[in-house]
Amino acid sequence: MKDFRGTGVAMVTPFNSDKSIDFEALKSLTNHLIDGGLDYLVVQGTTGESATMTGAEKQQVLDCVVEVNAKRLPVVWGHGGNNTQHLIEAFGQFNLSGVDAILSASPYYNKPTQKGIIAHYKAFADAAPAPVILYNVPGRTASNMLPTTTLELAKHQNIIAIKEACGDLDQVGQIIKNRPGKFLVLSGDDPLIIPHMALGGDGIISVVANAFPTEFSAISKLCFQGDYNKARHIHYALIDLIYMLFEEGNPGGIKAVCHYLGLMQNEVRLPLAPISDELYQRLAKATDAIKSLNVA
Repeated sequence: MKDFRGTGVAMVTPFNSDKSIDFEALKSLTNHLIDGGLDYLVVQGTTGESATMTGAEKQQVLDCVVEVNAKRLPVVWGHGGNNTQHLIEAFGQFNLSGVDAILSASPYYNKPTQKGIIAHYKAFADAAPAPVILYNVPGRTASNMLPTTTLELAKHQNIIAIKEACGDLDQVGQIIKNRPGKFLVLSGDDPLIIPHMALGGDGIISVVANAFPTEFSAISKLCFQGDYNKARHIHYALIDLIYMLFEEGNPGGIKAVCHYLGLMQNEVRLPLAPISDELYQRLAKATDAIKSLNVA
């Protein structure tokens, strides 16, 4: 089984001006992330705008990343939704031979009970062709996976980790304190990476790492080494930009920064819209400041 400790990146999906997938930019982005020292790639998560993609497009994006990656890093594939049976049936519709784990958000909109969340994930993990990473993001799903729910699911042999984006460090601490031995607890909140790891967390699946993989991955490496002084130095250099990224929604902010860095066009698919010019200029200024950051 692959190791998902450290820094993974929730990859954006580059688009052309006609909203088709920009595969050349996707190839360049993949190499940018690998060369930046990240530990694994997350393809077609929600940051990748998977909700607006057809099944064929999802396969094409996955195939492109897998080919460029050439087994250099582990690959996680995003596969979530609020129809359990549909998700299970879809496993047979994709070629997942290059996938090392599957990230799946807790069902949204339906607002299932904790019992329903447990039953959903157990059925999903029973059918999944690769190990499963849970994803708790109540700000988007409208229901919170309680620590007791996560710990119950952690007993499943095919569930290996959780991406925890509840924003509640008490909840994170409860999970870390009581988890089974090899179950990983990964942050889903870029601003909380240092306190999350200080509690004993195992790393992060990051948005900002699309633009700054070297700088952000250095934070988790330094935390593992116990060098929180250097980790804080990098964290504080990034923190203003991180908060700005989400002012007008994700992935609009991070795509704007990637555009400014020359990595892709500044395009999102409806119902998302590009960020305002005012925010773009503030992000550009913050990006310029980060470019001079020395993480050595």
